[in-house]
Amino acid sequence: MGRGRQKAKQTKVARELKYFSPETDYASLQRELGNGDSRSPADQSSDVDGATGDEPDDGYGSWASGQGR
Repeated sequence: MGRGRQKAKQTKVARELKYFSPETDYASLQRELGNGDSRSPADQSSDVDGATGDEPDDGYGSWASGQGR
């Protein structure tokens, strides 16, 4: 019981979302897609994981070199 008011509100919100079409800011979209950014994609990816090389140092190289004795 009491679901009618809640369902009417949800229907109203869904209808507003369906038919609302804001103005598209193409300049902002272009900046977001990277056309306005002067950095290369490789520079951007190194900022995300904090690594400076192609692959992060997980210590495997030093461990593997000790195994060959």
